Amino acid sequence: MARERKFTKEELYHAVKHLLLKHGYDGFTFTVLASFLDVSRAAIYKYYDNKEELISEYMVYELIKFLNDLKAIGEKKTFNEQFDALFDMIFADLSLYEIRAMGMQIPIINKKIKNNKQKISGIIVELYSSLQQFVELGKEEKVFKKDIPNNLILGMIFETVNIPNRGNIPLPEWVEMIKDVICHGLFTKD
Repeated sequence: MARERKFTKEELYHAVKHLLLKHGYDGFTFTVLASFLDVSRAAIYKYYDNKEELISEYMVYELIKFLNDLKAIGEKKTFNEQFDALFDMIFADLSLYEIRAMGMQIPIINKKIKNNKQKISGIIVELYSSLQQFVELGKEEKVFKKDIPNNLILGMIFETVNIPNRGNIPLPEWVEMIKDVICHGLFTKD
């Protein structure tokens, strides 16, 4: 009997991400994953009972990475440094937003998935708390208007990833334009 090829968590998560983006949630199967990793399905079933467990665990992994990146932004001294770093982070990997939407489809069919979904909820609360500190710093430094609710500010910033770039403007230039609109609005000063 041939020895089973081993794979790391990073290889597995990379494959999950790639295949979710290529095939979508419904098209993602252990057969497709096993073929991509060049392993047997049994090698995957050894660790996961179903795709929902694997995808929910992957979502936890991605959110923890995002949270750690966000915490690193909070270590920057000035609001402007944090603002630029936040936009760099938001636009660094736009595929994460597509995957996040797929993660919402995961049904809770066992305890592992329920636990992963609870972890995801906890991480989102922590993300929101970190972002509140960012907004408060912006208000303290008189960059953001104090009378605008924090959730509106955060919503405006994070929804920018959903603005279609129909003109195919290079991403760095596109991000700068979006930051300019967030910072200075759409109207001319005249």
